[in-house]
Amino acid sequence: MQQKQPFSLRARIKSFDYAIQGIITFFKNEHNARIHAVAAIAVIALGWYCKLNRMEWCWISLSIGLVILAEMLNTAIEYLTDLVSPAMHPLAKKTKDVASGAVLITALMAVVIGLFIFLPKFL
Repeated sequence: MQQKQPFSLRARIKSFDYAIQGIITFFKNEHNARIHAVAAIAVIALGWYCKLNRMEWCWISLSIGLVILAEMLNTAIEYLTDLVSPAMHPLAKKTKDVASGAVLITALMAVVIGLFIFLPKFL
């Protein structure tokens, strides 16, 4: 078992570097990440056009963040699954399918929230 290290500001700063590298890897290598980013930019532009209030921006921001979070976790699960099970295995497929399903549910909920917010502005 590894012994706990004392607090280190340098190590904390380095952990931000690891996180930023993960975000860069995500957007650089994942097609769905770029699709979600384009959708987020479009929704933000539409929000500015519609002059959303603070509460509407909170819901939109939360929705965008949750979709990207779900996609990042899905990607991490896929990477890990590929590492531990390089050959096709029924449980590896189920793992990936469930993680992917979580992204789909999150994205669909974001669409529902978007409809609640934007539809009345155009009717």
